[in-house]
Amino acid sequence: MDFEYSDEQQMLADSLRRYIDEQYTFEQRRKSAVATGGFDRGIWNALAEMGVLGLNVPVAFGGFAQGAESQLIVQRELGRGLVAEPVIPCAVMPAAVLDAYGSEAQKDTWLPRVATGESTLALAYLEPASRYDPRNVRCTATRLDDGYMLDGRKSLVWHGACADGWLVTARAGDTVALFLVPRDARGVASKDYASMDGQRGADLHFSNVKLPASALVGTVTSGLDALEHGLDHGIAAQCAQASGAMERLIEITRDYLNTRRQFGQPLAAFQALQHRLADMLVQKECALSMAYVAAQALGEPDACKRRRMVSGAKVTVAKAARHVGQQAVQLHGGMGITDELSVGDYFKYLTMMDVLLGDTDYHMERYCAAMID
Repeated sequence: MDFEYSDEQQMLADSLRRYIDEQYTFEQRRKSAVATGGFDRGIWNALAEMGVLGLNVPVAFGGFAQGAESQLIVQRELGRGLVAEPVIPCAVMPAAVLDAYGSEAQKDTWLPRVATGESTLALAYLEPASRYDPRNVRCTATRLDDGYMLDGRKSLVWHGACADGWLVTARAGDTVALFLVPRDARGVASKDYASMDGQRGADLHFSNVKLPASALVGTVTSGLDALEHGLDHGIAAQCAQASGAMERLIEITRDYLNTRRQFGQPLAAFQALQHRLADMLVQKECALSMAYVAAQALGEPDACKRRRMVSGAKVTVAKAARHVGQQAVQLHGGMGITDELSVGDYFKYLTMMDVLLGDTDYHMERYCAAMID
């Protein structure tokens, strides 16, 4: 993988950083989170115009067909600005699933609208007792003459309430299949709520939801493969976004230590604090390196090797995120836990990074299982 930005990638990164610095201030972010639940249509449209939402969508469907390297660059900048809009759950992961496993009709219907920001999708695969395991599915899809009938519950659907449709896993006989369920399907109920870091989750309840046969994504036996494909893309994007958030948080902490004075000199003059800031920088660099590993894994044809690379990256980045977040709060002293500063927002985001898309325990088990296979 080439670590140097191309001219086009540098321009994209610069335009995103400029947009975030000038139009996505922390005051704007917090106001948007309260007023719109983290989904501001104006910001979403601006991201679409800059090519963020259609970055990995094929050109034939209105996207830009960029690779994992460009996605890493974009997510790193979004992480620096702690952009709350659901780019990963509602654009990156659904687009990856439909591009690889969707029918031509599904691609024609959804991918152009995802790329332009007109419509959003979300993955609904977790259940109250699933413990991150996508194979643990109790939601059922009963075969009908003209389609399927969906029954069951999904929980913790990342930004599920703002989605125009969901990619839902359901047990179809002895296999797990994936279905595209539109929001207006009869028999669907949703409950929206806020998470600790200001993002949104939703619980979905499906009661005798009738779906046409065309709602099936891929084949009846490819549901888990399709879901894993989308989750791996999401984790790679998440690792890049967390690396960007750590990078910006270290800059904020450095500036604070240079400004805050104690005993007649700035805090940055104390060697013990310099060492702690250096440790944060080392952890950030490790996380960024593993973000590149996760991005590279998306093109790996060996499924076991890809799982090892992605899960290894997730565990390493989550550990670094906890360290950087906690150190930043401590180095800010009592101010670090107040709403007056943005440090707390970064700390909450970096803390939640561990549990989103599978926590450390789950990915350690996944890594070990891939080693055995």
